[in-house]
Amino acid sequence: MLSLDEGTIRASFVNTTRKEVSDLTLPPSFPDLEWDRIDLLGWRDPKLAKRAYVVVPTADGVVGVLLRQAEASPRARAQCSWCQDVRLPNDVVLYTAKRAGAAGRKGDTVGVLVCESIQCSHNVRRTPPVAYLGFDVEAARQERIRTLQDRAAGFAAAVLA
Repeated sequence: MLSLDEGTIRASFVNTTRKEVSDLTLPPSFPDLEWDRIDLLGWRDPKLAKRAYVVVPTADGVVGVLLRQAEASPRARAQCSWCQDVRLPNDVVLYTAKRAGAAGRKGDTVGVLVCESIQCSHNVRRTPPVAYLGFDVEAARQERIRTLQDRAAGFAAAVLA
């Protein structure tokens, strides 16, 4: 992911009001982010318990999306839709996002099951277990990274649609 500054991040949000963007709190680790090791920037708002944000690079630039955590939790251990990691260090929750534009103002939303702390970039970079003799671990890791990028960009496109 390209290195982003605060202004670019705030300007990237497509499903928020100006007030919601001004209330946005950047992650505490923002100044120390290793941009070359993340595929999307996702974080929970430390001031607003059920709010999270994700900034996703797409072919048309970065797209920021405000997420709201659903009140109910999945009944069984769910798998993250983005990183698809089965060895998750935390829970998967349902996040919803208003669609951009007129559809969002009418109440249309998109939902996604994602890691609670949105640490998908970290999860896909862990070395996967060897599945069989001759398994190419590095190729599998690179495929997981590409899949995460595609799935997150698809979610951003759904919010924009």
